[in-house]
Amino acid sequence: MRPVYIIDGARTPFLKARSGPGPFTPVDLAVQCGRPLLLRQPFAPGDFDQVILGCVNVIADEMNPARVAALRLGMGERMPAFTVQINCGSGMQSIDTAYRYIQDGISDLVLAGGTEALSYAPLVYRRAAVEWFGRMFTAKSVWQRIANFFTLRPSFFSPIIGLERGLTDPVVELNMGQTAEVLAKLFDISRLEADEYAVESHRRLAKAQAEGWLADEVEPAFDRAGKVYTQDDGVRPDSTVDKLATLKPAFERPWGKVTAGNSSQITDGASWLILASEDAVKKHGLKPKAVIVDSQWSALDPSIMGLGPVLSATEILKRQKLALNDVELWELNEAFAAQVLACLAAWQNEKFCREVLGLEGAAGRIDRARLNVDGGAVALGHPVGTSGNRIVLHLVNAMRRLGMRRGIATECIGGGQGGAMLVEMV
Repeated sequence: MRPVYIIDGARTPFLKARSGPGPFTPVDLAVQCGRPLLLRQPFAPGDFDQVILGCVNVIADEMNPARVAALRLGMGERMPAFTVQINCGSGMQSIDTAYRYIQDGISDLVLAGGTEALSYAPLVYRRAAVEWFGRMFTAKSVWQRIANFFTLRPSFFSPIIGLERGLTDPVVELNMGQTAEVLAKLFDISRLEADEYAVESHRRLAKAQAEGWLADEVEPAFDRAGKVYTQDDGVRPDSTVDKLATLKPAFERPWGKVTAGNSSQITDGASWLILASEDAVKKHGLKPKAVIVDSQWSALDPSIMGLGPVLSATEILKRQKLALNDVELWELNEAFAAQVLACLAAWQNEKFCREVLGLEGAAGRIDRARLNVDGGAVALGHPVGTSGNRIVLHLVNAMRRLGMRRGIATECIGGGQGGAMLVEMV
């Protein structure tokens, strides 16, 4: 198998969704961080073999956003490009797909990314309203139309936010927040612990911004009115446990542990990574940052989807004969504070590790000082199709800054899956 190198990467600022569609569509976001990334490379945009882009909420004006982005980035009309979707893992799936194409000798140079504009999530008509419109359009006479008109109800014009449906699992009929509540119950995660974790996430991101630690990965974004967006705008440096304690449970009132304050934010953002073979490195004189060692996708009951990282990361550790403490840095996507804490608790639970992970005993404890060192999705947001790409990009940059060698990026995936990727610095 050929080695696969991470050469470079970039992302946009993550912009919190507010009262309506944000300043950028999914492709706009991909282009905003893609242009400066490609401009600083020693090869032409057309030298890539293909483009792979993760995106979950594809909008009607940008079908196959990978191809639209490739064309807008000046990569040429002959550039193959396709979009992948595995919910929260889409941005990592693009990397994994590129990794396997290069490993198998099919490609040498691939642009792999993720993009999402959750602020563009559509409004959906209720089923009864859709059926009413269908009858109106297929009526064969004026009298049928008149009769159908009088079946109209005011509720037909009250749309449902598509994102609300998209974040609800159709098999177990639980939304993602409710699955986090299940984990909080199973592993006895308290509201206080979840709020404390959320506060720490905001503090770590605020410090990373203040220290300039994100400058190597975040590219400014410019909207059509000329406004510049330079950094993630969901961070709340003044967040405190006392303030978060005033928020009501978002999904299971009155006793739930999951609130808007200790959950990931609904956000827009994009991220890209450049992956290359050894042949491409030599041909273009590239300087690799890291090498992808292994990756894994796992699946489990959708009602406990938040434990996906435990399954996928553990399989990599077993295959590579590594222990938890052999991994120097972790990026575990913060879908919910309670979900992250449940993953940490699962690795320390002897019964879970024996019966579910097939280990001889508890896997051990991950040092919180090595986990999401610059904050995570609770503070900066979770643009679903992007996050898996961002955590790999940031893992590489953080290891480089801290002088560490080995790291794992992992995430839970709506629908009951998990993804993980092991990378080592070159």
